[in-house]
Amino acid sequence: MPDWFRRRTPQPMNERSPDVPAGAFTKCAKCGHILYAKDFERDLKVCLRCGHHHRLTADERIEYTVDPDSFRETNAGLATADPLRFPDYAAKAERGREAAGRNDALVTGTARIGGYPCVFAVADFTFMGGSMGSVFGEKFVRAADQAIESKLPFVLFCASGGARMQEGLFGLMQMAKTSAAVAQLGEAAVPYLVVLTDPTTGGAFASFASLGDVILAEPGAYVAFAGTRVAQQAQTHKPPPGYQTSEFQQERGMVDRVTPRKELKDTLARLLSFFGGQSGSNGEEAAAGYGDTKNPAGIASASRNGRGQA
Repeated sequence: MPDWFRRRTPQPMNERSPDVPAGAFTKCAKCGHILYAKDFERDLKVCLRCGHHHRLTADERIEYTVDPDSFRETNAGLATADPLRFPDYAAKAERGREAAGRNDALVTGTARIGGYPCVFAVADFTFMGGSMGSVFGEKFVRAADQAIESKLPFVLFCASGGARMQEGLFGLMQMAKTSAAVAQLGEAAVPYLVVLTDPTTGGAFASFASLGDVILAEPGAYVAFAGTRVAQQAQTHKPPPGYQTSEFQQERGMVDRVTPRKELKDTLARLLSFFGGQSGSNGEEAAAGYGDTKNPAGIASASRNGRGQA
C-alpha cells in the first residue's frame, strides 16, 4: 500500500530541492514576490507582478540602453583622491572601487542608441551612493566638452545621493561646475537628455539632473532634494503623499515623462532623431584621442578648456 498517509521527516533547508540550482530565483525588493531569475533578467530587472524597477549597476544600464558593442569609455583612469584627509574616506573609496569595479561613481563615454551616436554618462549608485566628488564633476565636464566639440547629444542617467560629504566644499562645488557645463551645452545648441533613476536626490537633483532639455524618469523612482528623514525634521506642514516620487515630479512639471525601462531605449532613440541625430554616424570617432583612459594620476589638474578641478 502506498505510504500516502505516513508522516515524513522534514529535510533541512540546505538539503531541500537538490535539483534547483542556486540563484535560480530572486525576490522582488518591494512586493516580495518570488521571480524566476531568467525572467527577471529578461524583464530588465522589473518585477512582473508589481512593476517595481530595481536598481541597476552602470554596466547593466549600459547593456540595457545602448546598442551592442557601441560603448567606448573615456577618462576611466581618473581616480578619487582624498583632498581633506577625511577619516576612513580612503577605505570607503576602496570598497566602492571593489563593489563597482571602477574608479569613481560616474562612467562616461560614447555610444549609439538606436543607431544614433551620442556622448553617454551613467552614475553608478554602487560606488558610494553615486555621490559627486571632484572626479565626478571633472568627468562630467569633460564629457560635456566632448559633446560640444563633436556636436553629439549628451545623454545622462542619474542615480546619486548628492554631493560627497567626505570632500567638503570640493564636493559641493561640483554642483556649480556641472551646472556651468550644462549652460555651455545650451550655448552650443547641443541637446542634453537626462533620465532620473532610483534614487536621485540632494545636490545631484539640485544641479545637473534638473537641467536637461528633456527629463525622463523611471516609474516609482525616489526623486527629491532631501531624504525622508531630513525632510521630516524640517517639516512644518504634512507633505502630500508620494511627494518624493518621479510621478509626483511629473505632475508638478519637473519631469517631462515617466517612462518604463523597457521603453527607454526607443524613447531616447526617438529624441535623438528629433534633435537631428544622424543614424549610422560613427560617434565612436569623436572619442578618439579625447581623455586618457589610463591616467593613474588621480584628479586631473585642468581640462582642455582651462577649467580646473572644483
